Amino acid sequence: MTPFDGLNEEQIKVIEKSRRRVVDSIGNNMDLYGVTTSIGHLYGMMYFHDGPVTLDDMGEEMGMSKTSMSTGMRTLVDLKMISKIWGKGSRKDLYEAEEDWHQAFVDYFSIKWRKSMEMNIHALNKSLAEMRKLREENLDNGMLIAQTDFDISKMTQALRYYKWLDRFIDSLESGEIFDWVPKEEN
Repeated sequence: MTPFDGLNEEQIKVIEKSRRRVVDSIGNNMDLYGVTTSIGHLYGMMYFHDGPVTLDDMGEEMGMSKTSMSTGMRTLVDLKMISKIWGKGSRKDLYEAEEDWHQAFVDYFSIKWRKSMEMNIHALNKSLAEMRKLREENLDNGMLIAQTDFDISKMTQALRYYKWLDRFIDSLESGEIFDWVPKEEN
């Protein structure tokens, strides 16, 4: 049975046109996630599939090479936007789109923000230690004290932001964010 069994040609055209519009929109906005338009289109196409697909299925449907398709699927798996699943009797890898966009948002931004935050905190702590050492070694230089105090203040302010961001990421990962900003009900 195909998804369009029992529908006439005009009905199928309307459905396909509507889906293409959504897939195009997803593809065009995937730069937010740091991926190409074609990978966004791949996710959009998978989102409208009823059930898992293989690389070959999607490659044929999208007219992409197996290498491009494999790279796209791997990118989407890394972003947790699709999952590789097991299929009874299938020797090929099967993939399925993550349909909970709330969870996809949480997974993606938690991973990216935490990585960025940790790198920036490390740089700030190292720089703060250098500034404090320079300051302590030159207590008789008023100009240097003023400049290091200024920089220390800026870096400390940045660290306070990253402590807030860490709590925000924790609220995403725990699901607590949805107590403050509830998901829409069906």
